[in-house]
Amino acid sequence: MIPACFAAAARLRFASPPFLCALILIFSGCKPEPASTREPTTPEAAVETPSDSSRDFGFKPAQGRRAANDGPPTSIGAAPRFVDVAAERGIKHVYDNGASPRALMVESTGGGAGWFDFDRDGLLDLMLTQGGRPDAPPNEARPPDACYRQLPGGTFVDVAALAGVGDRGFGHGVAIGDVDNDGFDDLFIANSGRSSLYLNQGDGTFVLASEMLEGKRDVWSSTAAWGDVNKDGLLDLYVCNYAIYDPYRPVECRDKDGNPAICHPRNVEPEPDEFFQNSGDGRLVESSQLMGLFGPGNKALGVVIADLDGDDWPDIYVANDTTANFVFINRAGTSFRESAVVLGGAYSATGEPQASMGIAFGDYDRNGYPDLCLTHFTGEHYTLYQNLGPQGLQDVSARTRMREATLPKLGFGTVMQDFNRNGRMDLLFANGHIDPKFEESEGYEMRPQLMAWDGQRWHDVSSTAGEYFQRKSVGRAVATADFDGDGALDVCIVHHNSPTALLRNESEAGRGVSVGLIGVHSNRSGINAKVSVRFGEQQLTSELAGGTSYAASHQRRLFFGLGDWTGPLEISVQWPSGVVDAAALDGPDQAVTILEGAGAVRLATPTP
Repeated sequence: MIPACFAAAARLRFASPPFLCALILIFSGCKPEPASTREPTTPEAAVETPSDSSRDFGFKPAQGRRAANDGPPTSIGAAPRFVDVAAERGIKHVYDNGASPRALMVESTGGGAGWFDFDRDGLLDLMLTQGGRPDAPPNEARPPDACYRQLPGGTFVDVAALAGVGDRGFGHGVAIGDVDNDGFDDLFIANSGRSSLYLNQGDGTFVLASEMLEGKRDVWSSTAAWGDVNKDGLLDLYVCNYAIYDPYRPVECRDKDGNPAICHPRNVEPEPDEFFQNSGDGRLVESSQLMGLFGPGNKALGVVIADLDGDDWPDIYVANDTTANFVFINRAGTSFRESAVVLGGAYSATGEPQASMGIAFGDYDRNGYPDLCLTHFTGEHYTLYQNLGPQGLQDVSARTRMREATLPKLGFGTVMQDFNRNGRMDLLFANGHIDPKFEESEGYEMRPQLMAWDGQRWHDVSSTAGEYFQRKSVGRAVATADFDGDGALDVCIVHHNSPTALLRNESEAGRGVSVGLIGVHSNRSGINAKVSVRFGEQQLTSELAGGTSYAASHQRRLFFGLGDWTGPLEISVQWPSGVVDAAALDGPDQAVTILEGAGAVRLATPTP
């Protein structure tokens, strides 16, 4: 039975000493600093000063930011390498996009994925949405979503029916977060039509709790993201909506020969996004207009919730299809101001809106600000926005050799990670057209791409990344996780009408460290906490962002590549609450979890 409210559960923050003693073992060699609920000491002023216009839109001078420390270009060395192990691990999921002669527009965009340990057994599980006929009659059930539980030994079995998450909507995105702070991950499924919110009961099952979403409309939703925008310790939910479109009474679009065809975005009216603020009493209340989270021409497919301007308040970046993207700047948790035209990120370097789908998130130039890379339609190229903090976002796609390599592609899911832990970022793109009749370039099915950064430009290294990157498919969601616990990030990629891929990372890798987060005063999921890793004279910084990629949720753990570093390193975490934790490790190749206010701990978990 769903409780009337979860105000008490919202404060279950691992406060019980006996529970802590049973759950964690203090890391040998870690030296946690005393917790502090005060604001961190203000570092020295940065060199850059924002213009008056940027100050008007919420930016302030960066505090303690470094200049880009990526160094001169170097050899990229051995490229990351992956092997598809989905079949041998028991994952047999095929997303059915419901393709039919009617060419319904929603057929082109579905297929989500999300990693989480829903039963808290220490092994990562995988949620995958399903499609079916978008216009299925009431007496014809669509196929259910899949929830693959990982068993000891590393195989997966679909337990969606047993767990109570066999949703039968026309599935798009997966958003995973602990909405009630009870220690068990909850699940939002974005559908075309009625979306679903499932509360984790802590016993391996979920209960449908969509009534908690006050004001949710039954519309075409694509990607969703959890984040704590007012830093009250409770997760809020941003839902990307695409267009006003009813597959039972669709807008009719035709090709040059008069046959039904997938509609162009200009043929449909935009559907405004939704933002659900967590009230803490069991309600998530739609507040997009109240919070200023709206803009003209909204046709959203991707979202990131993270601090883009360095003022320690989570901002929201939204990728729109063929219309200007949004940059919502957070005004101290009270409201947002849409600022993309002034600050960059609305248009490409040529001043044109692009057909934006997925968003990769990461600090490729190591200047301390998170950068964004967006996937687009064929002939538009993918766009890399370098984040200059107070100076905003700058399109550097041509300068960094991103433009030419991606012009023939159409992409959805994308991630920016250091897959081979050489200290430099890589970019992975899942490609595939929306129109089965498309015959130019590579056609409807396309090869995925893997690109490596050398310090000045990107290199397409797909040819050496493994057999999977030589296959053509129609890729959609991309979700990352270290599912086998070996310290290297693996990847799940969903395809239309062909098997989902589980790419095991078999790279010749350097050293690394991964950091998990458990909030106490902050949201338990640790979303919007910032982590820095210092080793020698170098420092890497990342934020546990909400959203990113496309229709996906990643394992909530941050991975840092350290190259050939073998010495000690220091980890610091700035929590949304203002608490700062620090830990010292004697060397790399460790997985550390930071409990807010307690420093570094190791969870007692089994090995796959």
